[in-house]
Amino acid sequence: MQKSFGRKKVIMMFLLPAFIVYTLFVVVSVVWAGYYSLFDWSGVGEKDFLGIQNYIQLFTNDPTFWATVAHTLIYTVICVLIQVFGGLLFAVFLSRVTKFRAGLQTMYYVPVVISSVAICQIFTKLLSVTPPGVINSVLGFLDQDLLYMEWISNDSLSLLVAAFVEGYKYLGLYMVIFYAALIGVPKELEEAAIMDGTNVVQLYRHVKIPYIRPVIIANCVLVLNGSLRSFDISFLLTKGGPGNSSELMSTYMYKQAFSSMKYGYGSAVAMAIVAICLLVGFVFRRVTERGEEA
Repeated sequence: MQKSFGRKKVIMMFLLPAFIVYTLFVVVSVVWAGYYSLFDWSGVGEKDFLGIQNYIQLFTNDPTFWATVAHTLIYTVICVLIQVFGGLLFAVFLSRVTKFRAGLQTMYYVPVVISSVAICQIFTKLLSVTPPGVINSVLGFLDQDLLYMEWISNDSLSLLVAAFVEGYKYLGLYMVIFYAALIGVPKELEEAAIMDGTNVVQLYRHVKIPYIRPVIIANCVLVLNGSLRSFDISFLLTKGGPGNSSELMSTYMYKQAFSSMKYGYGSAVAMAIVAICLLVGFVFRRVTERGEEA
């Protein structure tokens, strides 16, 4: 009992600082945002109490908000495909490479440590139209019409470009996590599978990837959580435009609160983001739990 109690004290000692910081910066912020969402307030001066009028306006009479919800979900799906499945593919590749592995790992991880501002500047230059950037210059050799292809300012492509850039930036992070999981698969399982006559594809499909399934689910949760709240890449690269074609929930919240000075309405958008994140996370966990039971 003493040993068990002592272990609990040690665990609590390590958890307490993180719990305090999380409470101060997340829980308190959410509570305050919920409080401000009940008012008509510009951020300064007197607050006019509206009750749930901001939410009624948001959910019933704001088509832009629902467009941002759809954009955010599309953005999230693309990020999951690139970061999780792309990261897993790169990790599999690295686990098979015997030469220059450290160099390749470093090269893939470099975008993670580069600031979002720098990444957006790089892609702005790569996708430039006047003068043609590297991407358009290469495409121009294939088809002259593609030399002046619009990417960032194209309302059909801007959201996809922003999602690709975010996926590219964080792909290396999830690649490292998957790589660590793959090399942690017990050698006995691999040797037994090889003795049974499995080839490389079957080895990964039936042994290694099922073994690291909890890591895949955890990474999916991390990407979902990050993508649904994503702000910096989209805002820096496209400013939500052209028009509202690449507007996300977070950028819409920022513009309402700090550009339009509708602090109360922006807080209502923030609370909607929290609710949608919790809902998506809950649905995803339920789906994965059913998959585990099956």
